[in-house]
Amino acid sequence: MKIFREELEKVEKRTLAPYAVFSGKSKGRVYNEPPPEYRTHFMRDRDRIIHSTAFRRLEYKTQVFVNHEGDYYRTRLTHALEVQQIARTIAKLLGVNECLTEAISLAHDIGHTPFGHAGETKLNELMKGYGGFEHNVQGLRVVDILEQRYSKFRGLNLCYEIRDGIIKHETDYDSPNLVKSEFESTVSSSIEGQIVNIADEIAYNAHDLDDGLKSAYLNLESLETVELWNNIFKRTDDIFEKQERIYMAIRNFIKLEVRNVIETTLKNIKENNINTLKKVYSTPPVVKFSSDLEKLNRELKDFLMQNLYQHYKVIKMQEKSKRIIESLFLIYIKETNQLPPQFQKTIPEFGKERATCDYIAGMTDRFAQNEYERLFLPFKKM
Repeated sequence: MKIFREELEKVEKRTLAPYAVFSGKSKGRVYNEPPPEYRTHFMRDRDRIIHSTAFRRLEYKTQVFVNHEGDYYRTRLTHALEVQQIARTIAKLLGVNECLTEAISLAHDIGHTPFGHAGETKLNELMKGYGGFEHNVQGLRVVDILEQRYSKFRGLNLCYEIRDGIIKHETDYDSPNLVKSEFESTVSSSIEGQIVNIADEIAYNAHDLDDGLKSAYLNLESLETVELWNNIFKRTDDIFEKQERIYMAIRNFIKLEVRNVIETTLKNIKENNINTLKKVYSTPPVVKFSSDLEKLNRELKDFLMQNLYQHYKVIKMQEKSKRIIESLFLIYIKETNQLPPQFQKTIPEFGKERATCDYIAGMTDRFAQNEYERLFLPFKKM
């Protein structure tokens, strides 16, 4: 028996909570298209994101460690997949739309520059006076304009709800302060978008602990001062080897965080009498940690900031990355005919600064480093 989109939409109506986003009631796309035959609208969008060029490039974009420093460190791509996995679990238990949650998870970092937040900071500085740079805004720009895969429209033409989740993505390191007027009518993102925000935080705390310990930038002795980690690690059985205990502790950390989010959010939903999507949009975010765990997470994040993100080797790579990006930006601005033709064509519409910014933001770490060598080292092959 063939399963068509209409049948899948009926399943959503029967199984999802009343505050979920139903794919059949999406606010729609910028450009009208025939509906998918055997997928929901959100399934189609998830697939479009996975097949996009920008998504594939996340494999070689920095999370904390630049890609060439080790094959086992997280990249933006593996981070996105870990966020997706955590977010789907939470979405399932809260009774909301898993496919929408997946799509936002996979796209939430699609606008990131090479070299992580160092690259974003430098591009924002270089674009001062030209609209600045913020990766949520760039992510929306990628899916709305820069991806060129369809003849009838530019971009991926995603549904409003995925685009809203991208532009309103918010963590300690992502601030949606440049939300376009199209998305200003709601106080909060959907529950699905809120889940991605908190799954992002759980994922990067967990994998940065893991990568930090692997790299020896962090050590177990110093982590004893972090109450949340220390409590979890002490409960792992000391009959196991140290590395196995670390893996067990990371898993238990994720379990604890996910369980807390689910329990706290269900409580918040009940207390705020959230029984419709309209109520979700008009109510401050409800997908949260308990106040006690939020405090413990704050201590952990402060520790990671001081001991991992500000480790002298990480800072050296960040500063080197900023110099690479600045050099590329200035040489392209000075001589725009060195930009690829597809970016030169956008200059009349967006200006040479934005066209250059789009090109650099889309680069992988490796490509940016190679491009720097091609432009500045006289004997490097073009």
